Amino acid sequence: MFWRLITRVFSEQKKFWSNPAFALSSILGFMVFIASLVINYSAGKYADTRSSNYVQDIILDNIPLFQTNFIFIYGALFVFIFVCFLLFLMPHYFPFLLKTIALLIVIRSLFVMMTHLAPYPTEAFLSTNSIIGKFTFEADLFFSGHTALPFMLSLIYWKNKFLRILFFLFSVIFAISVLLGHLHYSIDVFAAYFITYGVYHMAITFFKEEYDITRLTSI
Repeated sequence: MFWRLITRVFSEQKKFWSNPAFALSSILGFMVFIASLVINYSAGKYADTRSSNYVQDIILDNIPLFQTNFIFIYGALFVFIFVCFLLFLMPHYFPFLLKTIALLIVIRSLFVMMTHLAPYPTEAFLSTNSIIGKFTFEADLFFSGHTALPFMLSLIYWKNKFLRILFFLFSVIFAISVLLGHLHYSIDVFAAYFITYGVYHMAITFFKEEYDITRLTSI
């Protein structure tokens, strides 16, 4: 059973990566994804230099502060590793997933540059020595990436009931953790679901060929 699965996985890998159109689309997707990270970094640095005052928040004003850094950092790292594993098992998701995530990151970066609120004054301490700390900023608040990214993965893997529910649960857990840690305003979290849903349907339109490939039978 195990060797049959391994054989099938490598057969899938060979089938897709030997296709020049798929390989080119995947390479382009990877390049676009890297570019989106650069844009995200620049947007975060810009927002930090423009942040103004914090505002009151109906939820954060009424809940105590909890140190949720473990979930914030290692939860996100686990999701990243898990997605890499899924892409190894189901390579046909590779170009659509990368391009869709890149589109989400770029759109979030635009929102970050438009919104210059300072962080909530009692936010949990996040060490800049941590892995996630290297890619997060004080004022890159709207909208919550920790909420949006797992929800986007839930939409991408929607036809797989297990993965759909799993990624949605991760999104909810991250949403609760950033609120309990006062790392995001409540609007950052709740708006993330609506914006992400819209970006997903934009991606289906923009990357239709890549999306159609994901409709193939999964392992």
